[in-house]
Amino acid sequence: MDVSVIILTFNTRAMTAEAVRSVLASDASVRREILVVDNGSADGTAEFFAREFPEIHFIRSERNLGFARAVNLAARRAAGEFILLLNSDARVATDSLTLARQWLRDHPECAVAGAQLINADGSRQNSIANLPTLATELLNKSLLRRLWPKKFPGKEQFFPEPIEVETVVGAFMLIRRSVWDALGGLDERFFFFLEETDFCRQVRAKSFTVMHLPQVRVCHGQGQTAKQVSVGARIEYWRSRYAYFAKNFGGVTRRALRIGLLLRLFVDWLAALLLTLVTFGTNSRWTSRLKIYSALVAWHLRGCPATGGLPR
Repeated sequence: MDVSVIILTFNTRAMTAEAVRSVLASDASVRREILVVDNGSADGTAEFFAREFPEIHFIRSERNLGFARAVNLAARRAAGEFILLLNSDARVATDSLTLARQWLRDHPECAVAGAQLINADGSRQNSIANLPTLATELLNKSLLRRLWPKKFPGKEQFFPEPIEVETVVGAFMLIRRSVWDALGGLDERFFFFLEETDFCRQVRAKSFTVMHLPQVRVCHGQGQTAKQVSVGARIEYWRSRYAYFAKNFGGVTRRALRIGLLLRLFVDWLAALLLTLVTFGTNSRWTSRLKIYSALVAWHLRGCPATGGLPR
Protein backbone atom coordinates (compact mmCIF):
# COMPACT_ATOMS: atom_id res chain seq x y z
CA MET A 1 0.00 0.00 0.00
CA ASP A 2 1.41 3.39 -1.00
CA VAL A 3 -0.84 5.89 0.77
CA SER A 4 -3.34 5.58 3.61
CA VAL A 5 -5.75 8.51 3.37
CA ILE A 6 -7.31 9.47 6.71
CA ILE A 7 -10.39 11.71 6.72
CA LEU A 8 -12.35 12.75 9.81
CA THR A 9 -16.03 13.60 9.72
CA PHE A 10 -18.36 15.14 12.28
CA ASN A 11 -21.81 15.87 10.84
CA THR A 12 -20.18 16.69 7.48
CA ARG A 13 -21.48 13.73 5.48
CA ALA A 14 -21.83 15.51 2.13
CA MET A 15 -18.45 17.26 2.30
CA THR A 16 -16.68 14.08 3.37
CA ALA A 17 -18.28 12.14 0.54
CA GLU A 18 -16.87 14.65 -1.98
CA ALA A 19 -13.41 14.31 -0.43
CA VAL A 20 -13.63 10.52 -0.71
CA ARG A 21 -14.80 10.72 -4.33
CA SER A 22 -11.85 12.95 -5.23
CA VAL A 23 -9.42 10.40 -3.80
CA LEU A 24 -11.13 7.52 -5.58
CA ALA A 25 -10.95 9.47 -8.87
CA SER A 26 -7.24 10.24 -8.54
CA ASP A 27 -4.39 8.51 -10.40
CA ALA A 28 -4.93 4.76 -10.04
CA SER A 29 -1.17 4.06 -10.15
CA VAL A 30 -1.03 5.08 -6.48
CA ARG A 31 -2.14 2.17 -4.35
CA ARG A 32 -4.28 3.75 -1.66
CA GLU A 33 -6.75 2.98 1.06
CA ILE A 34 -9.23 5.39 2.59
CA LEU A 35 -10.01 5.41 6.28
CA VAL A 36 -12.91 7.62 7.38
CA VAL A 37 -13.35 8.21 11.10
CA ASP A 38 -16.81 9.32 12.19
CA ASN A 39 -16.48 11.35 15.39
CA GLY A 40 -19.99 10.75 16.67
CA SER A 41 -22.05 12.24 13.84
CA ALA A 42 -25.83 12.38 14.11
CA ASP A 43 -26.60 12.93 10.41
CA GLY A 44 -26.80 9.32 9.23
CA THR A 45 -23.13 9.24 8.24
CA ALA A 46 -22.55 5.59 9.14
CA GLU A 47 -25.47 4.27 7.08
CA PHE A 48 -24.62 6.54 4.15
CA PHE A 49 -20.99 5.45 3.88
CA ALA A 50 -21.83 1.76 4.30
CA ARG A 51 -24.17 2.11 1.34
CA GLU A 52 -22.20 4.46 -0.92
CA PHE A 53 -18.57 3.48 -0.22
CA PRO A 54 -18.31 -0.19 0.78
CA GLU A 55 -14.69 -0.24 -0.40
CA ILE A 56 -13.38 2.16 2.27
CA HIS A 57 -12.55 1.52 5.91
CA PHE A 58 -15.17 3.21 8.07
CA ILE A 59 -14.44 3.66 11.77
CA ARG A 60 -17.35 4.74 13.95
CA SER A 61 -16.97 6.42 17.34
CA GLU A 62 -20.03 7.05 19.47
CA ARG A 63 -18.54 10.34 20.68
CA ASN A 64 -16.22 13.06 19.44
CA LEU A 65 -12.68 11.87 20.08
CA GLY A 66 -11.07 15.06 18.83
CA PHE A 67 -8.78 15.32 15.84
CA ALA A 68 -5.52 13.87 17.19
CA ARG A 69 -7.03 10.86 18.94
CA ALA A 70 -9.26 9.97 15.99
CA VAL A 71 -6.40 10.25 13.49
CA ASN A 72 -4.17 8.09 15.69
CA LEU A 73 -6.93 5.49 15.90
CA ALA A 74 -7.11 5.30 12.10
CA ALA A 75 -3.33 5.35 11.67
CA ARG A 76 -2.98 2.23 13.82
CA ARG A 77 -5.11 0.41 11.24
CA ALA A 78 -3.39 1.94 8.22
CA ALA A 79 -1.07 -0.08 6.00
CA GLY A 80 0.43 2.63 3.78
CA GLU A 81 4.04 3.63 3.26
CA PHE A 82 2.75 7.18 3.73
CA ILE A 83 -0.13 8.63 5.75
CA LEU A 84 -2.19 11.42 4.24
CA LEU A 85 -4.22 13.64 6.54
CA LEU A 86 -6.97 15.10 4.37
CA ASN A 87 -9.63 17.50 5.59
CA SER A 88 -13.25 16.65 4.86
CA ASP A 89 -13.59 19.96 2.96
CA ALA A 90 -10.58 19.26 0.70
CA ARG A 91 -10.62 17.87 -2.85
CA VAL A 92 -7.46 16.41 -4.35
CA ALA A 93 -6.58 16.81 -8.02
CA THR A 94 -6.04 13.73 -10.16
CA ASP A 95 -2.25 13.90 -9.75
CA SER A 96 -2.03 15.18 -6.15
CA LEU A 97 -1.23 11.81 -4.55
CA THR A 98 1.17 10.86 -7.34
CA LEU A 99 3.25 14.04 -7.12
CA ALA A 100 3.39 14.15 -3.33
CA ARG A 101 4.23 10.47 -2.98
CA GLN A 102 7.03 10.74 -5.55
CA TRP A 103 8.54 13.76 -3.83
CA LEU A 104 8.80 11.92 -0.52
CA ARG A 105 10.27 8.86 -2.19
CA ASP A 106 12.87 10.99 -3.98
CA HIS A 107 13.76 13.00 -0.86
CA PRO A 108 14.31 10.73 2.16
CA GLU A 109 15.23 13.75 4.30
CA CYS A 110 11.65 15.02 3.96
CA ALA A 111 9.07 13.70 6.43
CA VAL A 112 6.08 15.96 5.75
CA ALA A 113 4.81 17.43 2.48
CA GLY A 114 1.99 19.93 2.09
CA ALA A 115 0.13 21.16 -0.98
CA GLN A 116 -0.83 24.47 -2.55
CA LEU A 117 -4.37 24.95 -1.31
CA ILE A 118 -6.68 26.77 -3.68
CA ASN A 119 -10.18 28.22 -3.66
CA ALA A 120 -12.88 27.03 -6.05
CA ASP A 121 -11.96 29.87 -8.42
CA GLY A 122 -8.31 28.78 -8.53
CA SER A 123 -6.94 31.57 -6.34
CA ARG A 124 -4.32 30.67 -3.77
CA GLN A 125 -4.97 30.14 -0.07
CA ASN A 126 -2.39 30.37 2.69
CA SER A 127 -0.80 26.92 2.61
CA ILE A 128 2.30 27.63 4.69
CA ALA A 129 2.33 28.54 8.37
CA ASN A 130 4.94 29.58 10.87
CA LEU A 131 5.46 27.77 14.12
CA PRO A 132 3.66 29.82 16.79
CA THR A 133 5.69 32.42 18.67
CA LEU A 134 4.76 35.51 20.66
CA ALA A 135 5.04 37.51 17.44
CA THR A 136 2.67 35.30 15.42
CA GLU A 137 0.10 35.12 18.22
CA LEU A 138 0.10 38.72 19.41
CA LEU A 139 0.68 40.61 16.17
CA ASN A 140 -1.30 40.75 12.93
CA LYS A 141 -0.29 37.81 10.75
CA SER A 142 -1.22 39.54 7.49
CA LEU A 143 1.00 42.48 8.43
CA LEU A 144 3.89 40.16 9.29
CA ARG A 145 3.59 38.46 5.90
CA ARG A 146 3.70 41.80 4.10
CA LEU A 147 6.58 43.29 6.09
CA TRP A 148 8.80 40.18 6.23
CA PRO A 149 7.67 37.87 3.40
CA LYS A 150 10.74 35.63 3.59
CA LYS A 151 10.26 34.96 7.28
CA PHE A 152 6.46 34.79 7.07
CA PRO A 153 5.53 33.35 3.65
CA GLY A 154 1.90 33.50 2.59
CA LYS A 155 -0.50 33.33 -0.33
CA GLU A 156 0.78 36.67 -1.65
CA GLN A 157 3.90 34.89 -2.87
CA PHE A 158 4.18 32.47 -5.76
CA PHE A 159 6.63 29.62 -5.27
CA PRO A 160 7.66 27.98 -8.57
CA GLU A 161 9.62 25.24 -6.78
CA PRO A 162 9.22 23.23 -3.58
CA ILE A 163 10.37 25.15 -0.53
CA GLU A 164 11.28 24.10 3.00
CA VAL A 165 8.92 25.64 5.57
CA GLU A 166 8.33 25.58 9.31
CA THR A 167 4.92 23.95 9.01
CA VAL A 168 2.14 23.49 6.47
CA VAL A 169 -1.60 24.01 6.69
CA GLY A 170 -2.89 20.53 7.48
CA ALA A 171 -5.78 20.28 5.02
CA PHE A 172 -3.44 18.07 2.96
CA MET A 173 -0.44 16.69 4.80
CA LEU A 174 1.46 13.65 3.53
CA ILE A 175 3.65 12.05 6.19
CA ARG A 176 6.36 9.41 6.01
CA ARG A 177 5.04 6.44 7.99
CA SER A 178 8.39 5.59 9.59
CA VAL A 179 8.65 9.10 11.06
CA TRP A 180 5.01 9.01 12.16
CA ASP A 181 5.66 5.81 14.09
CA ALA A 182 8.90 7.13 15.57
CA LEU A 183 7.09 10.19 16.95
CA GLY A 184 4.07 8.20 18.12
CA GLY A 185 1.58 10.03 15.90
CA LEU A 186 -0.21 13.21 16.94
CA ASP A 187 -0.12 14.47 20.51
CA GLU A 188 -3.55 13.72 21.97
CA ARG A 189 -3.33 16.63 24.40
CA PHE A 190 -4.58 18.68 21.44
CA PHE A 191 -8.30 18.12 20.89
CA PHE A 192 -8.77 20.33 17.83
CA PHE A 193 -6.22 22.75 16.24
CA LEU A 194 -2.41 22.89 16.33
CA GLU A 195 -1.88 19.13 16.59
CA GLU A 196 -0.40 19.08 13.06
CA THR A 197 1.63 22.20 13.81
CA ASP A 198 3.10 20.56 16.89
CA PHE A 199 3.82 17.43 14.85
CA CYS A 200 5.81 19.48 12.31
CA ARG A 201 7.77 21.02 15.16
CA GLN A 202 8.69 17.55 16.42
CA VAL A 203 9.61 16.47 12.88
CA ARG A 204 12.03 19.38 12.51
CA ALA A 205 13.52 18.64 15.93
CA LYS A 206 14.44 15.19 14.55
CA SER A 207 16.31 16.91 11.66
CA PHE A 208 13.75 16.00 9.00
CA THR A 209 12.36 18.64 6.66
CA VAL A 210 8.81 19.91 6.12
CA MET A 211 8.17 20.95 2.51
CA HIS A 212 5.58 22.99 0.66
CA LEU A 213 4.96 21.49 -2.79
CA PRO A 214 3.38 24.11 -5.09
CA GLN A 215 2.98 21.56 -7.90
CA VAL A 216 0.49 19.65 -5.73
CA ARG A 217 -2.82 21.50 -5.89
CA VAL A 218 -5.76 20.81 -3.60
CA CYS A 219 -9.10 22.62 -3.56
CA HIS A 220 -9.98 23.50 0.03
CA GLY A 221 -13.19 24.80 1.59
CA GLN A 222 -11.11 26.60 4.25
CA GLY A 223 -12.63 25.79 7.60
CA GLN A 224 -16.14 24.76 6.54
CA THR A 225 -16.27 22.17 9.34
CA ALA A 226 -15.26 24.62 12.06
CA LYS A 227 -17.66 27.28 10.78
CA GLN A 228 -20.60 25.07 11.68
CA VAL A 229 -19.69 25.42 15.38
CA SER A 230 -17.74 28.68 15.31
CA VAL A 231 -17.98 29.60 19.02
CA GLY A 232 -16.92 26.17 20.21
CA ALA A 233 -14.17 26.03 17.60
CA ARG A 234 -12.71 29.36 18.73
CA ILE A 235 -12.58 28.17 22.33
CA GLU A 236 -10.82 25.01 21.17
CA TYR A 237 -8.28 27.12 19.26
CA TRP A 238 -7.46 29.15 22.35
CA ARG A 239 -7.23 25.98 24.46
CA SER A 240 -4.88 24.37 21.94
CA ARG A 241 -2.79 27.53 21.75
CA TYR A 242 -2.26 27.48 25.51
CA ALA A 243 -1.45 23.76 25.34
CA TYR A 244 1.09 24.32 22.55
CA PHE A 245 2.95 26.98 24.52
CA ALA A 246 2.77 24.94 27.72
CA LYS A 247 4.45 22.05 25.90
CA ASN A 248 7.08 23.95 23.94
CA PHE A 249 7.95 27.14 25.86
CA GLY A 250 9.06 28.25 29.31
CA GLY A 251 7.08 30.02 31.99
CA VAL A 252 8.09 33.59 31.08
CA THR A 253 6.93 33.17 27.48
CA ARG A 254 3.71 31.48 28.56
CA ARG A 255 2.86 34.31 30.96
CA ALA A 256 3.65 36.94 28.33
CA LEU A 257 1.41 35.12 25.87
CA ARG A 258 -1.52 34.94 28.26
CA ILE A 259 -1.26 38.61 29.27
CA GLY A 260 -0.95 39.74 25.65
CA LEU A 261 -3.81 37.59 24.43
CA LEU A 262 -6.14 38.70 27.22
CA LEU A 263 -5.41 42.36 26.53
CA ARG A 264 -6.05 41.83 22.84
CA LEU A 265 -9.24 39.89 23.56
CA PHE A 266 -10.57 42.67 25.79
CA VAL A 267 -9.89 45.31 23.13
CA ASP A 268 -11.54 43.16 20.45
CA TRP A 269 -14.56 42.50 22.66
CA LEU A 270 -14.96 46.18 23.53
CA ALA A 271 -14.67 47.23 19.87
CA ALA A 272 -17.25 44.62 18.81
CA LEU A 273 -19.60 45.74 21.59
CA LEU A 274 -19.37 49.42 20.65
CA LEU A 275 -19.83 48.75 16.93
CA THR A 276 -22.80 46.49 17.62
CA LEU A 277 -24.40 49.20 19.73
CA VAL A 278 -23.68 51.90 17.15
CA THR A 279 -25.27 49.82 14.39
CA PHE A 280 -28.18 48.79 16.67
CA GLY A 281 -27.31 45.13 16.15
CA THR A 282 -28.08 45.23 12.43
CA ASN A 283 -24.54 44.41 11.26
CA SER A 284 -24.23 40.61 11.28
CA ARG A 285 -20.45 40.77 11.05
CA TRP A 286 -20.09 42.61 14.34
CA THR A 287 -22.89 40.78 16.15
CA SER A 288 -21.21 37.49 15.21
CA ARG A 289 -17.84 38.72 16.45
CA LEU A 290 -19.38 39.98 19.67
CA LYS A 291 -20.91 36.55 20.27
CA ILE A 292 -17.55 34.84 19.82
CA TYR A 293 -15.55 37.35 21.87
CA SER A 294 -18.14 37.27 24.67
CA ALA A 295 -17.94 33.47 24.78
CA LEU A 296 -14.13 33.64 24.98
CA VAL A 297 -14.27 36.23 27.77
CA ALA A 298 -16.78 34.10 29.70
CA TRP A 299 -14.62 31.01 29.21
CA HIS A 300 -11.60 32.81 30.66
CA LEU A 301 -13.61 34.17 33.59
CA ARG A 302 -14.60 30.57 34.42
CA GLY A 303 -10.90 29.66 34.55
CA CYS A 304 -10.59 28.09 31.06
CA PRO A 305 -12.44 24.86 31.94
CA ALA A 306 -12.34 21.71 29.82
CA THR A 307 -15.97 22.38 28.89
CA GLY A 308 -17.30 25.11 26.63
CA GLY A 309 -15.65 24.09 23.38
CA LEU A 310 -16.68 21.43 20.90
CA PRO A 311 -18.91 18.56 22.09
CA ARG A 312 -17.12 15.48 23.37
